[in-house]
Amino acid sequence: MDYKELLLASFQEAVAAADPLKIVAAHLPPPPKGKTLVVGAGKAAASMARAVELAWPASASLEGLVVTRYAHGLPTARVTVVEAGHPVPDDAGEKAAAEIAHRVSTLTEDDLLIALVSGGGSSLLSLPVAGVDMADLKAVTKSLLKSGAPITEMNIVRKHLSRIQGGWLACACRAPVLTLIVSDVTGDDPSAIASGPTCPDPSTYQDALAVLQRYEVVAPASVQRHLESGAAGQVKETPKPGDPLFARVRNHVIATAHQSLEAGAAFFRSRGITPVVLGDTVTGEAAEVAKVYAALVKETRLHQQPFKAPVALISGGECTVTVRGTGRGGRCVEFLASLAVELGDMPGVYAMAADTDGIDGTEDNAGAILTPDTRARAEGKGLSAQKMLANNDGYSYFAALGDLIITGPTRTNVNDYRVILVV
Repeated sequence: MDYKELLLASFQEAVAAADPLKIVAAHLPPPPKGKTLVVGAGKAAASMARAVELAWPASASLEGLVVTRYAHGLPTARVTVVEAGHPVPDDAGEKAAAEIAHRVSTLTEDDLLIALVSGGGSSLLSLPVAGVDMADLKAVTKSLLKSGAPITEMNIVRKHLSRIQGGWLACACRAPVLTLIVSDVTGDDPSAIASGPTCPDPSTYQDALAVLQRYEVVAPASVQRHLESGAAGQVKETPKPGDPLFARVRNHVIATAHQSLEAGAAFFRSRGITPVVLGDTVTGEAAEVAKVYAALVKETRLHQQPFKAPVALISGGECTVTVRGTGRGGRCVEFLASLAVELGDMPGVYAMAADTDGIDGTEDNAGAILTPDTRARAEGKGLSAQKMLANNDGYSYFAALGDLIITGPTRTNVNDYRVILVV
């Protein structure tokens, strides 16, 4: 049995379970009396917009604008797709966000707003508050990305620097709002996904300041000043749970990491391998998470407990990497490089870790594959897993072995998909 191909095939099943072109149509309402405006942001925005177009009656009004990452666009007929910067925002995203906010503000009670939200929307839908320019928003975003802060905490800061996220988009709309969400955060909290443009925000300015302090992020003066003014009550808070305006807003999560993990599990089950889903909410430093998983693998491989081989240990979620080195790599290759260090040349163990959006960090790979001979092959090339890990250079490590997973944009995003196969 080709275990590498088996791992890759399971990943394809996981991604397919979150494909907007397959799942969006079932969640669409009938057309309203007035017009329908489609807006959105995220790595899945173009495929979600295309899915709406394919399902919407040709005779019914439909127009709109969505923002996606560069190279993630798709041909559309009635909804314009704009490409912009991710994970660091840029002027293209700011311009598109301003246009979205304006068009939403023109809707009436007879119209319908369909918001398409997916991971990546926080940077793609960037419309900074007055007094904070794009250069300062970029700076604090870069610092947060390097700090090791989980995405949910990063988004607390970004909500409080935005005129469109943290529920403000819903505030600007007089029409009923239907938001369809592809979740990329652990726990699937709609208010955290793409910083919740149509969701009530339970977090506060004080919470945002606490995030900066917790992760030792030195923010530009304009950012610090705005957050402190908000904490002092001098700037209006984001709309909170219980606000009557959300009575006309429906937020539906239509794809989750757990659904994709279950799709992977079904694939292994059909191949006679017992799947064990370890959860879709795994967080923490990728290298440290790998150490815990390595201990579980050793116990399984050596003592046939708590699981008996052959078994596929499947997990999702979003680990973090505190960048201390100068190498290339995202959280998936960081996880695998750490696993290589911990497992050594243990036979009968294969693993993969890949991001379902096709992008591990900021590189061109989705992730990588680990085999029992990974370390031996690497050492034959003069590469040390331990040294590469210390330099956050997992990408170069697996690239040298030809074991990167490169899919290109998948146009969906339900976090990471990890499998450790013990045979």
